[in-house]
Order: sequence, then C-alpha cells, then structure tokens
Amino acid sequence: MKPRKRHLSTYPFEIRTLTAADGGGYLINYPDFSECFSDGETVEEAIVNGTDALASVIAALEAKSLPVPEPGSGGSFSGKFVLRVPKSIHARLVERAKAEAVSLNTLVLAFIAEGLGRKEREEGPSRPLWIHDSPNARGDRR
Repeated sequence: MKPRKRHLSTYPFEIRTLTAADGGGYLINYPDFSECFSDGETVEEAIVNGTDALASVIAALEAKSLPVPEPGSGGSFSGKFVLRVPKSIHARLVERAKAEAVSLNTLVLAFIAEGLGRKEREEGPSRPLWIHDSPNARGDRR
C-alpha cells in the first residue's frame, strides 16, 4: 500500500508548559495520536519538533499497514487499558469491591475518578496553554 500524501498542518495539537522539574519548555501532543508528543525550549521549537514526531508516527503506522487517524478524529481511545498491580494490592481491591458489593472495575474506576478530581481541586485542571484545531475538527471541509 502506497502512503498517501498528508497535510500535517491539518492535525490538531495542544501545547502545555513544562514545569522546571520536568525540564522546562513546552510539550506538544496530538490528540489524534496517543503515542505522538514532543517538546521544545520555545513554543515554535515544540511545534517544529512535534511536526517531525507526527511525520515519524504516521510513517511508522503506514509502514506497518496500520490505520492512520484522520485529522480531528480524536484518535483511537477504546476506554480499555491493561494495568498490572502487585498481587497484594489486587487482593485488597477485590476484598474492598466485595465489601462494597460492586465489581472490581467499578471500584477501580471510582478510585481513579476520585484521585483525578482531588488533583484538579488541589492543582487546578491541566489545561493546554495553546490549542490548534484542524479544519476537520471545526467542520470546515475544503
């Protein structure tokens, strides 16, 4: 299958400021690709580096004959992921779920939501510094 010509500038991205503990600068990510992110000392450098990373991710997907998300599609989050935990924690979670008469999945989801909510209350929501939407995300199809 021959790779098709893609306009990388049509893919939406988000830029966030990195803390000093994370090395400073700016982080760029592409919501359509969970595995595509880069950084730079300036916003401009992050965009250049991010575009290079995006081109590499798309080339790798095409080389493996895997689907490449369309710009503005939101990516491919299934709502499912696998998590390994120590046996002792697994046992404690199972016991707690039984005690609360809920499934293990429901209990863990509640704990995750509670933890995320607490972090956002303490630190404020993690919002991008800058968002670039693709024309497709806005419904502007040329």
